[in-house]
Amino acid sequence: MGTALVYHEDMTATRLLWDDPECEIERPERLTAALDRLRKCGLEQRCLRLSAREASEEELGLVHSPEYVSLVRETQVLGKEELQVLSGQFDAIYFHPSTFHCARLAVGAALQLVDAVLTGVVQNGLALVRPPGHHSQRAAANGFCVFNNVAIAAVHAKQKHGLHRILIVDWDVHHGQGIQYLFEDDPSILYFSWHRYEHGRFWPFLRESDADAVGRGQGLGFTVNLPWNQVGMGNADYVAAFLHLLLPLAFEGGYHLESLAESVCMTVQTLLGDPAPPLPGPMVPCQSALESIQSARAAQAPHWRSLQLQDVTPVLTSPSTHSPVGRPPPLLPGGPVCKTAASALSSLLDQPCLHPAPPVCPAVALTAPDITLVLPPDVTQQEGSALNEETQAWARPHESLAQDEALTALGKLLYLLDGVLDGQVSSGIVATPPSAAAATLDVAIQRGLSHGAQRLLCVALGQLDWPPDLVHDGRILWLNIRGKEAAALSMFQVSTPLPVLTGGFLSCILGLVLPLAYSFQPDLVLVALGPAHGLQGPHAALLTSMLRGPAGGRVLALLEEDSTPQLAEILARVLHGEAPPSLGPYSVASPEDAQALMYLRGQLEPQWKMLQCRPHLEA
Repeated sequence: MGTALVYHEDMTATRLLWDDPECEIERPERLTAALDRLRKCGLEQRCLRLSAREASEEELGLVHSPEYVSLVRETQVLGKEELQVLSGQFDAIYFHPSTFHCARLAVGAALQLVDAVLTGVVQNGLALVRPPGHHSQRAAANGFCVFNNVAIAAVHAKQKHGLHRILIVDWDVHHGQGIQYLFEDDPSILYFSWHRYEHGRFWPFLRESDADAVGRGQGLGFTVNLPWNQVGMGNADYVAAFLHLLLPLAFEGGYHLESLAESVCMTVQTLLGDPAPPLPGPMVPCQSALESIQSARAAQAPHWRSLQLQDVTPVLTSPSTHSPVGRPPPLLPGGPVCKTAASALSSLLDQPCLHPAPPVCPAVALTAPDITLVLPPDVTQQEGSALNEETQAWARPHESLAQDEALTALGKLLYLLDGVLDGQVSSGIVATPPSAAAATLDVAIQRGLSHGAQRLLCVALGQLDWPPDLVHDGRILWLNIRGKEAAALSMFQVSTPLPVLTGGFLSCILGLVLPLAYSFQPDLVLVALGPAHGLQGPHAALLTSMLRGPAGGRVLALLEEDSTPQLAEILARVLHGEAPPSLGPYSVASPEDAQALMYLRGQLEPQWKMLQCRPHLEA
């Protein structure tokens, strides 16, 4: 199981044969620049390379009419003037004698990748193809697209492999109206597109590219458009769209060669399991992005249970300005850290973070020598420990760390924590005696801050409280998920009950944990599964996996020694970059869990802007 890269050099053959400023940006260098970048970064060598095949005409006919396939086939024998005349009959398209061959290779590459993933040959992959496909329709080329590669691959996956639910995420500057038209009445295909729209003033200038186009017939709610109405959307805007729209539904552009190549590299690195780099810049979504997100949420709410317990009332506003709007944060009631904490966070966000590029090599440190774990090949079972004198110095203030077993676990923790912060390993798992869990977590926090971490996020589950000797200086964001009431003691100390149903757990992660994490931009994440934490293995794996993003992969998980070996194995796999196991059937959040989440969001939203999913209206 690995990552496939599907490509064929023949796809560079088609090119524009006449002057056309509109079409000249679609050129062979789109592929060669991306492939060169993959090679320079050493990523191509880490992938299983598959050579693309030509799709058959029968496969093209899965979404295209026979007459249209025949028309494209005939372009192989046309001269330059005939090709130019034919191209002029379509919008933003050019044909070349090699177009039919290249377009069949592009479709075939997508089909090969689908087959390789669904038969277990690889875990995931990238098809590097040209020409693109998402604008092409049943009987028409459009927007540089000849055959609809992704649409054909989706139908192929349904027919050949028996899939019943497919999610298509279309990330491009332009709306993929071709895919939308093909599947707008099909409830087995959920199509999500975010694209530049500018209130209909950007190509393809379609009314159906707006948020209120949600499908038709049986496909109502299975077309999701997120139209950006201003240019210059940043990291915070896209993360907000992920957390508040795409991911809640999923749990059930112009070609700039340098940026395109870099995007391809980042995609392959992610597929290979490498941690994503920390996101630069302030994590504050702009008002225009929030307007678009809220409009899409309001349009989709009648069709999705995950949105129905939330406030998705459409907001009628005038077109937004191009800059984020920020209000001074109000004080949280009863909070020991208010204005001073907010200003401390602001100054901390201006300081340089730890940005080494850690290798894909998590480590596991266990104190029980008789436990054998089944780990991925790149995950090491750590034997090293910190110096005895150093370990004892850290343990001295804590009575629960005086026992030999607790000291041994603490030494392994210190050694592994230093490795994570120094970039020697990407992440890690440490087992501790149950009686020493709280003290070990206290040491981990203080050691992390003293060893270079500027901001540390601690997600504590179970019976673990804020360590009494820690200073409230804005460098620690403490989120306790346990069975008590929802409370925001300050913007840096939050407690929430553990949701009892899958939908509530997902809403807690997407609607609270991740927005806080991305707003805080930590250098290190500690996930502590303490006494009576109540999490099942798949739930712990999903939480740990999704917390890799905000800190560039630096996640240290603390488990109790009496946890099952299977839990350590599952966490090791997700820290290695593998997908977490399924949570099982979706069940909507209970009213109590939804109310607790809404209360906390209302308390914290003024300080943590990534919690916002609707624009605020000025008085």
